[in-house]
Formats: sequence, structure tokens, C-alpha cells
Amino acid sequence: MLAEIKGLNEECGIFGVWNHPAAANITYYGLHSLQHRGQEGAGIVSTDGEVLRGHRNLGLLADVFKHGELDGLKGTGAIGHVRYATAGGKSLGNVQPFLFHFQESSLALCHNGNLINASSLRAELEKQGAIFQTSSDTEVLAHLIKRSQTGDFIQDLKVALNRVKGGFAYMLLTEKQMIAALDPNGFRPLSIGRIGDSYVIASETCAFETVGAEFVRDVEPGELVIIDDDGLHIDTFTKEVKHSICSMEYIYFARPDSNIAGINVHSARKRSGKRLAQEAFVEADVVTGVPDSSISAAIGYAEEAGLPYELGLIKNRYVARTFIEPSQELREQGVRMKLSAVRGVVQGKRVVMIDDSIVRGTTSKRIVSLLREAGAKEVHVRIASPPLAYPCFYGIDIQTRNELIAANHSVDEICQIIGADSLTYLSEDGLVQAIGKPYPNEPYGGLCMAYFNGDYPTDLYDYEADYLASLIEQKKLK
Repeated sequence: MLAEIKGLNEECGIFGVWNHPAAANITYYGLHSLQHRGQEGAGIVSTDGEVLRGHRNLGLLADVFKHGELDGLKGTGAIGHVRYATAGGKSLGNVQPFLFHFQESSLALCHNGNLINASSLRAELEKQGAIFQTSSDTEVLAHLIKRSQTGDFIQDLKVALNRVKGGFAYMLLTEKQMIAALDPNGFRPLSIGRIGDSYVIASETCAFETVGAEFVRDVEPGELVIIDDDGLHIDTFTKEVKHSICSMEYIYFARPDSNIAGINVHSARKRSGKRLAQEAFVEADVVTGVPDSSISAAIGYAEEAGLPYELGLIKNRYVARTFIEPSQELREQGVRMKLSAVRGVVQGKRVVMIDDSIVRGTTSKRIVSLLREAGAKEVHVRIASPPLAYPCFYGIDIQTRNELIAANHSVDEICQIIGADSLTYLSEDGLVQAIGKPYPNEPYGGLCMAYFNGDYPTDLYDYEADYLASLIEQKKLK
């Protein structure tokens, strides 16, 4: 994926296992399957029933655990995390899982998503005397748990979970149990698997294949999954739920071999490509997709259009990440480092270039230029999602409209800016139908489509004022 260049990043991946003699190692391999969800830091905490031990650091998973650190993580239970920062800075202090030691017990905690009332909760907690060690919104939950004081940990957790708002998939580990919780909208995917008598929980089902686990069920919105030596227990912390699965998981973030709410990601992307060909056919000679997340859609488009699919763009997997480059010039150079156009495929051809989305437009412009430099006669861009015109507050790091090209320009203007011969996006209805409506009786089939139409399934809490101000500013500019 070109997340590093595009500027569209999802927060994290989480994984946990209970009742396995090699818990930390299983967690390592599970996290390896989720590395695409976060490359800035990684960590694992294990329990042997008496003591919680952890290791975390900045960098890719293989670098964080390359000196035998796994050997010190003893026990039969473990949780782990790979991180991309949406809330909180890029520092070691914000790398998860967090490990808290209390007078009589310990708690490890990690989180995928973004809390939309974290700032107000943090201010409230600080007034009450809480001292925060990190800038991450994840730490808020730990303080809320300790302040509930019902005398029962699970009840304290339920109270705390009803205070936090937004998108969250939590994993918690104590000496005696592993716990998972999913927000009332189920924005982020979370699933339960099994290896014999051991249970695993992961952000994506692709991790189950890696560790040899069989799928048991998805975690539903508002659920609390408690796993201990007595087995699997399903509880709830709220009954006020509404399925709003992040549609960008199907479009862009999740691995194609994952299933979300029973729908295979590759199949959904391929159907979106087919629907795109029905809505936006163009006379051409060859179809190519932008690696990696657009390949499935490109195959679907080519099949439906009756055109050959070719590898017109090749990704170089052995270059440094480019999202940290300080200037736009260097970021654009990163596209050239990441991608190469195959002259033998595109020269003299009318090319249909399939991509999953356009964020700022700079990457699309550079890729169109690469294809033209390689001799493409025409470049027709087809996007397998609607125009991305609204920010996300639930775990994707775009939180203002100013950075979204579709919020500031018409489709014709975007086409001119990126230098394409034509540009068409998939319709909203086309996307919903292509994904397959995992929950057909709910709005948009149980999908969150806010990035495309501004229809947010929750109040925006701390972000409300800034969002409304950005809309007013947008109208002034137009």
C-alpha cells in the first residue's frame, strides 16, 4: 500500500492469545500479519499468571524483537500491538501495550482507533488529580477504570467503556485474564479465533491463518470478551449499538485475505472494480492497478470491461518509508522510489489506472506522470470509491477538510490537477452494493460512509466545533 505517501493511515493492529505455552511467540507472528496496520512501533506484554512482563520500542516488529527480547516474555497469555500514531506523538512513551502496576495487581492495555472525547476526559481527569505519562488517548481508559472503584474490575471496566466515545477496539491483559472490547458502532474489525484449547483475538482474520487458528466469531459492537482459564465468556457493556464498520477497511486498510463481518476483502474490492467498469467504462487497451490495495479492484474492472489486466506499475518493497520526509518535493520523490511504470506494458497504449482513493492528489498526479513518461498514449483514472471529501475522527489520521482534494475541487478540476485524460469515481451506492451490505437493515448496510458524505454515525464531541468551523471556512473558499 502507498499509505506512507498518500497520507492516509490507519492507527493500529492488535493481537492477543490465551492459554498457549508459546504465547509471546504466537503474538509476534500474529502481529507480523498485521504489520500493514502500523509501522511506527510495536510491543508485547505477557503473563505467567503472577507477573506481567513487556517489551516495546519504536520501529518495525522484526526490529523491535530482533535481539531475543521474546525469550523474556514468559507465560501462557499475551497481547501485542503495532502502531501508527493518529492521537499522540511519535515517541517511545506512546508505543503500546501500556503496562500499569498497581498496589495489588497489574494491567496491560492497547487500543486500535481514536477517541473523540479524549481531550475533555483528560482535562476532567487531570482536575481530579490524574497524572498522565503519555500523550496517547489510550491512557485515558486506564485512569477511568481506576476511578470507577465499584470493587469489581469488570464492572469498573464497563463504567469506563461507557465514558469513552469514538472508535475503539481494546485489548486488556491482567495476571488472570485477557479481555477485548469493541465500541458501540464496531468501526474497527475485531475477531475471535481458536488454536485447540487456546483462544486468540485479532484486528484481522488474516492473522489466524498465520498462527494456525480457526475463526470462531466476530466481536460485535458493545461486546466485552473475557477469556480466562475457564474459557470464553461474552458480556456487553452497552445495548445501544449501531453497526458502522469503517468502509475504508474494505477499500484500503485491511489485507485482501481478511474477512470482515463475513465478507472477504479481496472479493469486495473485486466487486467494486466490476461495478466501476459498469459505471465508468472507457475505451482502452490495458488496465493496471496501483499496488497493492488497488490490484483486486483492477482485476475486477478488467474482467467486467473485457480488457487485459497487466502489471503496468511495479512496487519497490525495499525502500525507506517516505511519509516522514519534511517537504512535499521529497515526498513526491518517494513515489518515484516506491513505484515504477513498466514501459513494455504501457507504451503506446490507452491505460486505465485503477486506484482505491485519492487523498491529496499528489500521489495520483505523480503516478499519471510516471505512466506518461513510460509512453502511455492516454491515462484514464478510475477510483474504486467515492470522492473522499470529509475527515475521519474514528481512527484515520485525516481530521481536516483542507487536506482533502475532493473537498476543495470538482471531479473535472481534480482530473486536470492530476493530469489524467479522464477521471471517474465509484458511486456511493455502487460501493455499498459492491461491499455487500454486511448488515442490510442498518444505514448504508452497516457501513460508515462519513468520509464520502459527512453522515457521521455519532456526535463528534471534542471535534464538533473545529469541524463546523472547517465547513464554514470551506463555504467561504467556494
